[in-house]
This record gives sequence, structure tokens and C-alpha cells, in this order.
Amino acid sequence: MAKPSSLFRRLLLGFTGVIALVALAGFTYVAIEAKITQGARTASENAAHTRELLLHLAEIADDPARMRRAVERLEAVRHEMFRELDYHSRVRVRVWKDGALLYNSLPQLPAELPAPGSAAARRTNGWAQTVVRDDARGLVVERSHEVDDEWMLSFSGVSFLLSSTIFSLPLLLVPAWLIVGIGLRPLRSIAEQIEARAVSDLTALPHTKYRELSPLVDAINRLMARLSQRIEREHEFLTDAAHELKTPLAAIQINAHLLLSRSVADNPQRSAEAGQGLRDGVARATHMVHQLLAYERARAEPDDQPLPQTDLCGFVRNRLAAAAPLAVQRGIDLEFQAEADCSMAIHVESMAALLDNLISNAVKYSPENGRIAVRLEEEAERYRLTIADQGPGIAPELREKVFERFYRVPGQEQSGSGLGLAIAERAAERNGGRITLDGDGRGLTVTVTFIPAGSAPGRS
Repeated sequence: MAKPSSLFRRLLLGFTGVIALVALAGFTYVAIEAKITQGARTASENAAHTRELLLHLAEIADDPARMRRAVERLEAVRHEMFRELDYHSRVRVRVWKDGALLYNSLPQLPAELPAPGSAAARRTNGWAQTVVRDDARGLVVERSHEVDDEWMLSFSGVSFLLSSTIFSLPLLLVPAWLIVGIGLRPLRSIAEQIEARAVSDLTALPHTKYRELSPLVDAINRLMARLSQRIEREHEFLTDAAHELKTPLAAIQINAHLLLSRSVADNPQRSAEAGQGLRDGVARATHMVHQLLAYERARAEPDDQPLPQTDLCGFVRNRLAAAAPLAVQRGIDLEFQAEADCSMAIHVESMAALLDNLISNAVKYSPENGRIAVRLEEEAERYRLTIADQGPGIAPELREKVFERFYRVPGQEQSGSGLGLAIAERAAERNGGRITLDGDGRGLTVTVTFIPAGSAPGRS
């Protein structure tokens, strides 16, 4: 079994990821800003130093040797100052007098240096260049300063910028660990409340004051309510079933006792009557058990499996064929009219229970040599099944009550369990249908209207 994921760890990793993203965004911003600032600062420094050098040379412009010595001393002072500051960018100074090169601080460099941002500068650092002229004295001063704007992307630069985040990460995660742990306490409290309950305790959980946990608590309470209703229904069902089975079981017990008694054993007529009573009791109990199982199957919750597309006309025709022997025995004609082609997604087992109960009821309550008309038609994106018999019918005031479990219309001569219509109603609901009863006192018409989910019924 796979180890369950940790919500606590997930939240903590989320905090860590946010901190890392913020640090990365800050590093990117600082690196870009430093690159821009470094270029602007280098250009300003270049302009200032070049003009300063030109001012120094303007006073001694008529003495080239003295100018060379002055430039060398000024550059030596600058070099010493930058060396103490650990400043490694190179600076080249060139001075021309009347077109002749008087001084070059870095003669090893080529005459043309790559400008910042150029293709050549991508392989090395770019150079910012400033040139000032004093045409009256024939002086030209050029200062080229290496722009080290890639330092932020070097190992030392990245280390410098991220060191504060790396060292502060534990200090940030400790409060996050505490906050997440405290924030999950209400969730653990709900779990403890459920764990502490007895198996039979399905009362609702108390409402939480936290808005984020309200959907969870409400969903659990709705589930508790559904479970409570189902358990109550099953309790009622078992109680009613036990009550209804008492009669046939009592008849079986009495007749079995009679068959074993000496007085009945010596009387063939009474023995035959007791034997028939025993068989009738067994048949009634068996029928009751089958009906109870059918009722439970029809009432079962639908699963997530897709329902098979079935030829509904052929399905109804097959169930009528299964009931034909009983109809023939009583001389009852079965008529069936249907669309030439009709198909819909159905739950096969519950649909069979629906049709079997409705057809068997029609056959059972119809008079001998009667007629049962079954019709299946499509109308307004739905299928409608009608089963009309010539039996005694059901009074209008009882047409809702007959769908209750174990209820039978008073005065009925036919035996039954009182579950047939209850099974049919739930089986119809399982297949997206609804049952209605109608009649004019000379029979009963049962109508089942199927409304396929989502759209009109499909045709094959």
C-alpha cells in the first residue's frame, strides 16, 4: 500500500516554493538593475575623469614630456586607489597632442575595443568610451573603462545576492511550520470528533467557525443524514418483512405438525389438506422472499457503470413471452404494439423486475378469457409504456397508497405479498421512469413514462 501524502508537507513545500520564487524574482530584479546602474555609473565616471585629466593637461599643453609625466602620476594614483578597493575593472587612457599619440596606459589592448552590448562584448566585457577634445591646444583625451556588468551572474555575484535568502530560509520556515501546524488543528479536531463516536452515532457534527472547513463539515453531515435515513429504512423493511413472513411460516409449522400427528396420518382427506396447506405456505414464503430480494435490488443505489444501450421493444416482448404460459393457462390474450425500432440505456435487472411485476399483476387480476393490451410508443423525446387489463381496477383514493410496502387493496381474493407495485415504482425510478395508475372501474391502466437522462432517447 502506498504511503499517504502529507497535507502538512504539501503546505510547507508550498511556502518554500513561494519563498524561492520571491528570492529568484528579487535576484533577477537586482541583477538587471545592477547591470543598468553599472553602465550608467561607468559612463559618468568616464566623463568626470576625462574632463579632469584634460584640465590638468591644458596648463602644460606646450610641454609634451611634462604632460606624459603628469598623466602617468595621475593614473598611478588612480590605480593605487582602486587596488585598495579591490576594483578589478581595467581602464585605458590615451592622450594625443596635435594628432600624435602621447600616452597609452594599456598598449597591449587593441585600438578598437568592444562596446557594451555588442557581439564581441558577449565573449568579454564591453568597454565604455569617452573622448574629449581641446582643439585650441591640439589635445585629445580618451578614456575607455571596462564595464563589468556580468558580475551579478558569476558565482561570486550569485552567492552574494542569494546568501541572505539562503541564511534566512530556516528562519522563515520555522514560523511557516508553526503556522501550518496550528492552522491544521481544526481539521484534526474534526477527525478526533468522528473517531470518538460510537458506531451507531450518526448525529450531525457541530458547525465550524472556519469558513474553509464548512463545506467539509456540511458534506459529512449530509452523508450522516443519508446513512441515518437508509439505516432507518432498512430497519423498517426488516421489521415489516419479519412481520409478513410470520403468517406463511406459521402455516408451514401448523401443517407440518398436523402431518406428523397420528390423527391426521390415519385420515387421508385431512392428510391431503394438511399437505396442500404446507405446500401453499412454502410457496407463499418463497414468493415473499423472492419479492423481498427483488425490492432490495430495485432500491439499491445506482453504481457509476454506464448503462447498456438495449432494444426496449425486444426487451418488453421477451418479458411478455416469459409470462405467456400463465396467460395461456387462464385463457388471457396478450397484445403488444410498439415502435418498429426503439432503444435506450436501461438497468437490465431492475427493468426486468418492473415488467415482470406489472405483467404478472395484470395477468393475475384479469378475468379468465380476458385481454391485456401492452403498448410502447415514443412521444416528445420520451418512451411511454402502457399496460391495460380488464380486472377490478384500483379506486382513485387508493392509487397512491398501493405503492407502499406490504399494502394490499381490501377485499382482494388473489394472494400476494403487497410488494409488486413498490418494486415496480423503485425499478422505474432506477431507469428514469415514473409510474401512474388510471382506470374507469372496468380495469386498470398502468403507464410508465421513461425520460432518458441528458437528451432524447437514442435510436439504433
